[in-house]
Amino acid sequence: MENSSSFDESSDLGYQPSTSSMDQNDQSTEYSPFSGDSFAYCRSNSEASNLSSLEPVDDNHSFASSDLQPSPPSRWIAAATMKTEPSHHHGAALSSLGGMKKRMHSLDSKSDDLDLLESELEMMKERFAKLLLGEDMSGGGKGVCTAVTISNSITNLYATVFGQNLKLEPLKAEKKAMWKREMNCLLSLCDYIVEFAPTAQCLDDGTIVEMMTSRPRSDIYINLPALQKLDTLLMEILDSFKDTEFWYAEQGSMSGNSSRSRAGSFRRVVVQRKDEKWWLPVPCVHPGGLSDKSRKHLIEKRDCANQIHKAAMAINSSVLAEMVIPETYMANLPKSGRACLGDTVYRYMSSADKFSPDHLLDCLKISSEHEALELADRVESSMYTWRRKACLSNSKSSWNKVKDLMAETDRKDKNFLLAEKAETLLFCLKQRYPELSQTSLDTCKIQYNQDVGKAILESYSRVLEGLAFNIVAWIEDVHCADKSMRNQHV
Repeated sequence: MENSSSFDESSDLGYQPSTSSMDQNDQSTEYSPFSGDSFAYCRSNSEASNLSSLEPVDDNHSFASSDLQPSPPSRWIAAATMKTEPSHHHGAALSSLGGMKKRMHSLDSKSDDLDLLESELEMMKERFAKLLLGEDMSGGGKGVCTAVTISNSITNLYATVFGQNLKLEPLKAEKKAMWKREMNCLLSLCDYIVEFAPTAQCLDDGTIVEMMTSRPRSDIYINLPALQKLDTLLMEILDSFKDTEFWYAEQGSMSGNSSRSRAGSFRRVVVQRKDEKWWLPVPCVHPGGLSDKSRKHLIEKRDCANQIHKAAMAINSSVLAEMVIPETYMANLPKSGRACLGDTVYRYMSSADKFSPDHLLDCLKISSEHEALELADRVESSMYTWRRKACLSNSKSSWNKVKDLMAETDRKDKNFLLAEKAETLLFCLKQRYPELSQTSLDTCKIQYNQDVGKAILESYSRVLEGLAFNIVAWIEDVHCADKSMRNQHV
């Protein structure tokens, strides 16, 4: 009875139990005594009954579970505890599960980051190896110079990223990331191409001295930021065609009621261009043509891309003009400029009092880009042949020395006058055919160039020039499809 009353009094106090270990196979449960006036409440869980018993322990007494008869208040407290415990356990379980998911997600993201870092590291290793080996994977030392390797790397990267992009649509995210990542790697070489210039500096005692300091090379300092800006503008133009009123037909379907499929197709009747590039996908528009807003957007982006094309072409031409003419090209020049250029063009250039290159080009009736490029090669070769003959009296063979002597040459010399006319004709030919490919001299300069900075500027401007030209052509295709559809519904 003394034990029972003691248990009831302690139950009414509302003390919280503490956990204790229990042997389920044993018939008695032992409780650890605590000193002082406090009581220890120990909870034992049975898997069979799923009930809890709360037992008080006094400092001066130790009881076996077989001797205790729980009172109603004790069972009531145990039942109340049963009602509250499951929600607590479920909440803890859900919280633990959520934490596990977060940790798993964190591990997955870390794994993806590690994979990306590893792929970028492998790419850096490949770039570094190609630069050192000069693209000669045999390691025999027969590779090209670093300038040519970088030029080829930028050209190949452009072909990889934009080679399959034949539509007026945003570039895929992975392609865009690849372009930015690898171009940043290749352009990073320009950070270490410097030149020394005298700079006045003031010492602590007030003395002004002139010291040589390094700064970015002038051509890179001017042209590289401009090219990077043009690159960004071209990407923005492509990104602006995300939601458009035109699409590309599937399998050459020209029907205005056809589904807006984005699959590739081939050019047939709707879009007709002079070069008739049949492999390009065909743009299609709805009956009635494009809206005024969409048409205005196309015109703005076409004008912008056209200006970018002109700027990139100007930078490319200036960089090529600064490259040294290889001795190989000078050694392979024809002996006679007249034989190289042809009798018809030579007679007009030598007999005309007032030379008009535009009139000459009109008389030649050039019908294809191939004919224009062939004429440009012949005119350029004849020009340098006549310039070399104008300085033939001097035995110096280096072209850099020949250029210095040109200022001292009599300007009434026939060869000098023919060379000037040939230069004017070549300039007008390139102006009339801005999409003209590189001439034999340009290709020779790129092949034998050893200046890394000029190689980067030339190749970067060349690929941007090509991309801008393609964008203009794609917009013109959409304009042709729009005009054709509007004419059908007049």
